[in-house]
Amino acid sequence: MLVILLSSCEDSDDNGPAYTPTPVTLEIPEVFQGRLLPPEIPEDNPLTEEGIALGKKLFFDPILSINNQQACVNCHLPENAFSDPRRFSVGVDGNLGNRHSMPLFNIAWNFENRFFWDGRALTLEDQIFDPVVDPNEMGNTWPNVENTLQNHEEYPELFEQAFGSSTVDSVNVSKAIAQFLRTLVSANSKFDQFQLGMVELTPQEANGLNVFLDEGRGDCFHCHGLPANPLWTDNIFHNNGMDKVITDLGLGGFSGDPREFGLFKSPSLRNLAFTAPYMHDGRFNTLEEVINHYSEGLVFSETIDPLMKNISTGGAHLTESDKADLKAFLLTLSDESFINNPDFRQ
Repeated sequence: MLVILLSSCEDSDDNGPAYTPTPVTLEIPEVFQGRLLPPEIPEDNPLTEEGIALGKKLFFDPILSINNQQACVNCHLPENAFSDPRRFSVGVDGNLGNRHSMPLFNIAWNFENRFFWDGRALTLEDQIFDPVVDPNEMGNTWPNVENTLQNHEEYPELFEQAFGSSTVDSVNVSKAIAQFLRTLVSANSKFDQFQLGMVELTPQEANGLNVFLDEGRGDCFHCHGLPANPLWTDNIFHNNGMDKVITDLGLGGFSGDPREFGLFKSPSLRNLAFTAPYMHDGRFNTLEEVINHYSEGLVFSETIDPLMKNISTGGAHLTESDKADLKAFLLTLSDESFINNPDFRQ
């Protein structure tokens, strides 16, 4: 998905030839064209071949953790669309998190610029700072990370190539990993191919799409988008009727606003075949359980989203046939080529 644009070297009067990173741009998938704005790439962290390579190396390297045992990839596996098949990821010292690992793809189009389930990070670069120091994840400190990388036999040169300085600092660590993450583009599902006129949906899948769009049945599109939105999420926060008593405050825990207690970010419906378990706390192991929640499992709480219109009856009460068809449609949004892309593997 990458296109190399330019490579050049310039002379430095003091230090000899200065290395200029090779600029890279994301190729816009055809199914995104005309449907989404261009990806958001920060001016102070443009994509480069060297930065992406460094970010990928750091993503797969346990060197960022306090015990050299925990890498980003341990909780974000490529074969699971960079999510975790476990309900809660296991960090250093065997510590468990309390939320399910979010999948990682199409991040460059997160125009809301809110990250984590609770939206507490306002840029992708900021988001990367947190797992390194979280005691339930990598349990390290940034000064220790900087010192370890600085004294590594390879990393100072790689930082020199990517950022023009062999001095390792946390800002450039986060920038490099963010560059790699922005290259994780998923846009080749069966439904993408259908939209491009390459394949047809089965009658079951087509009816599942109708259920998805029908406000009297699935009514899924308000939070996850119409087919014209290839992200399959609004990237906004909702209370989707999971709990009567809210113990995880979600967005409200970050903002302090009681009206936002229990609101969590809508995940993309892409790659559901690979990202089980589901929901912010991974409580549902199967898509059938997810569909049953919206069909007959909604529960009221003070901050439930008005979009949960069927709360008075506990859900939409779909027929078993509509449930099966909805699942068939949802699975058309999964992208085998994404999880098997060698550019995203170690």
